[in-house]
Amino acid sequence: MGLLDTILGRTKPAKADLDELFALPSAAITLEAGMQLKPTGVGSVCVKPAEGGGFAGLREQIDQLLKTDADKYTETTDSFGFSWITRHGDGSDVPDLVTDLHAVNASLADAGFGSALLCTLVAFAGDGGSPVGLVYLYKRGTWYPFVPTGKDKRDNARELQVKAVIGTDLKIEPDLARWFPVWGAPGL
Repeated sequence: MGLLDTILGRTKPAKADLDELFALPSAAITLEAGMQLKPTGVGSVCVKPAEGGGFAGLREQIDQLLKTDADKYTETTDSFGFSWITRHGDGSDVPDLVTDLHAVNASLADAGFGSALLCTLVAFAGDGGSPVGLVYLYKRGTWYPFVPTGKDKRDNARELQVKAVIGTDLKIEPDLARWFPVWGAPGL
């Protein structure tokens, strides 16, 4: 960053650290103890479709990932046109889920599609309320909770409660305006 960037108030974006995903098992234990929320075994990676020739490469990369272990992974497209690569597994094995999600993210990033990665989401349920998603923002290197309660509605108070319970287990996104809703995300 140069002097002009500093004067104009521009900041360098945080470098995404996919290893942040490995902090999730600890946060899962904290959520279960503090809110009786358990992982459902569903986690997904959201990918923005590439334009032009890049799309063919991205499509090929996603198809390759799905073929490697087709009984674990599915792909869906949401109403906004984003692809969700979803991993279904045992809710009690969070480290395995995280390892698989990390592999999907890393495979796409290594193939040159890091800019197409939007977020990773892991679903939790169990305290009688709405499902909770913990969302990792790839470009920010931070997490935030998302609690949908219906069509285009969310429970902000519960999201803040999840944030408080997690404490320092995860690097939580400090800017609440960046806690984007992920309507129709798999598992929620």
